[in-house]
Amino acid sequence: MSRTIIVSNRLPIKISNLDKSFQFSSTSGGLATGMNSIHKKNNFLWIGWPGIDKKSLGDNFIKAKEILLKKNYIPVFLRKKEINDFYYGTSNEALWPLFHYFIEFSIFNKSHWESYVNVNQKFADCVIKHAKKEDVVWVHDYQLLLCPKMIKTKRPDLTVGFFLHIPFPSFEIFRIFPWREKLLEGILGSDLIGFHTYDYVRHFLSSVKRILKYNVIFNKINVGSREVLVDTFPMGIDYVKYNYAAKKKLNQKKTEMSNLRVQLKDHKKTSTDSKLISSIDRLDYTKGVINRIKAFEIFLTKNPEYRNKVRLIMLTVPSRSDVDDYIKLKKQTDEIVGRVNGKFASVNWTPIWYYYRAMSFDELIDLYTITDIAMITPVRDGMNLVAKEFVATRVEGDGVLILSEMAGASKELYESLTVNPFDLNKMSDAILQAINMPRKEQIERNRSMQERLSRYTVNYWASDFMKNLISRAKTNQLTVTNNFNLKERDKLIERLKLSNKKLIILDYDGTLVNFKDKPDLAIPDDNLIEILNKLTNIKGLDLAIVSGRDKLFLEEKLGKLNISIIAEHGHFYKKKNNKWTNLGNIDKVFLNEIYAILQSFSDRTPGTFTEKKESGLVWHFRKTDPELASERVVEIETVLDSLLTDQFQILNLNKAIEVTSRKFDKGSAVNELTKNIKYDHIVCIGDDITDENMFKNLDEKHTTIKVGTKNTLAKFYLERPESVIDLIKEINIQLK
Repeated sequence: MSRTIIVSNRLPIKISNLDKSFQFSSTSGGLATGMNSIHKKNNFLWIGWPGIDKKSLGDNFIKAKEILLKKNYIPVFLRKKEINDFYYGTSNEALWPLFHYFIEFSIFNKSHWESYVNVNQKFADCVIKHAKKEDVVWVHDYQLLLCPKMIKTKRPDLTVGFFLHIPFPSFEIFRIFPWREKLLEGILGSDLIGFHTYDYVRHFLSSVKRILKYNVIFNKINVGSREVLVDTFPMGIDYVKYNYAAKKKLNQKKTEMSNLRVQLKDHKKTSTDSKLISSIDRLDYTKGVINRIKAFEIFLTKNPEYRNKVRLIMLTVPSRSDVDDYIKLKKQTDEIVGRVNGKFASVNWTPIWYYYRAMSFDELIDLYTITDIAMITPVRDGMNLVAKEFVATRVEGDGVLILSEMAGASKELYESLTVNPFDLNKMSDAILQAINMPRKEQIERNRSMQERLSRYTVNYWASDFMKNLISRAKTNQLTVTNNFNLKERDKLIERLKLSNKKLIILDYDGTLVNFKDKPDLAIPDDNLIEILNKLTNIKGLDLAIVSGRDKLFLEEKLGKLNISIIAEHGHFYKKKNNKWTNLGNIDKVFLNEIYAILQSFSDRTPGTFTEKKESGLVWHFRKTDPELASERVVEIETVLDSLLTDQFQILNLNKAIEVTSRKFDKGSAVNELTKNIKYDHIVCIGDDITDENMFKNLDEKHTTIKVGTKNTLAKFYLERPESVIDLIKEINIQLK
């Protein structure tokens, strides 16, 4: 039976030292709650940091670890320096501010980044060590962005999911990060990637297209031989827990009430139209605390009749209190609260009650249920579960939620009063609107939101993600079954050993070498030339390169090898150690006219250029914006469709389109290679649509391999050009 392995920066319980002993305590947070339905089952493991370093536990280390293991928790112990560089460094000084659009707070430190890589590898190694075949791994959040690929590289049999709990920024922001490619490649080790909202999905896909140049079709990304799905999974709350706790408060006697509840109730008695506004956040610059206080100040200035009647109850929970930026924020908050209170306070009334501490669950419910309005206005937030908790506790249906449109929750809670947290005047107006909102309207808005929250709970969120992850694993498994694995490699080598006459046909770009921004840069290195040369020395084996490249390039780079070469998709043919043969003429006058059209498109599409061949033209768009390129390709195809004669066709290549003759293709090239020789076995490897003609023209008994995952007639897949090189090396070793 497969298990679920949860991987997060921290375990849901932490270890604290006591005098000569230690204790366990639960960690709070949406993730711990969300995974509750999963980690109660026996078939799970949870991997994470237990909140303490190994050295601090001293003699208690072994005992503490044993207790964790019995609870199915696998601790990853980190040294203090690793915590400083990995967690406080790259995670919270670089990624956290950047992903929340606070570029000025981001610090990019190379040694911190190296620690981030090493710690991610430590987590991945722990997964690899404990994971069994068919286990499902779910990696969480920005501290472990590299982990999915590290796991997938060593354990491709494992199903890996990833969920980001904070915003994913726009491409323009994300590309600032110095190691951006590594982060994207790390996340793409997953089979399923989840975000809270579609905006974050869109930003992620945009970065993948623009930075890694990967093919993205809707919300699917082709990564080698895998297809990665990216989707939205808005995280919910334990609705029943909050709703039930609020109902219990309705009939509570005064002797049972907390001091906070008594205080709040006493304020409500001071006036029949008094109102309480709650503001609940961690003290973090992303939460918009300063802007919220300023908006409240504007409200009191513009609406003096509400002084002595409306109070802001502000709870800020300490967070990273020893970090400079947070120390400054605390000082700013203290100062502005003091200024506003000094400006408006009367003998019996203080406009802002300010709590800088954590509150118990019971106190939070008091705050939610007694206040009339919740003002939750972060300047950027992945989801914000506080907004959902407030709505869940409105058991009598009244109450108004003022919510920032920059919070992920605003996409679901659209019946709230949504505001721009940077527009202080509109926020002030929203307070007035909330105060004057009729009870009937409050109930209607809350009923709609509560129905939604009661359905899409945190447990639903977790099970929905897992269901989609397992479904994605089954889809990818279909590809894996056709993957050219070690077993298939050994079968092929045995066939080649038994064959007296054999032929290996190889495409060039995307098969032997990776694509480059400019084709001229994708040249074979000495190592590749040596590997190909060794193939030609194997008895009874012929080697052919069949490429779309022009014959001058192929002659210069590969012409000295004892191989057959076919250039420009079959238009030119060079047998071993012979001269080039032109297999057909082309209307070059017409091609020049088409060249002028393509050049006009290049002139208004930066990063594109037109390559001239003897038999055709190629319009390259690898270096331009991928969305602009998509539009231009449609325009070009529309124009060319009306101009091209039956002699020509348009080929959609990898980041390029080619105008070439219909008469010749790589299929006819294969016919040319095999027409006078009967081969016992043929191996044919290619990566794009032009290679499909080769696969189609080969008998079923031969071996056809596609590089990358695309719809294909080939029998097998290989991940990337490096995998092709590894196969050739093995053939050289086994058949020498």
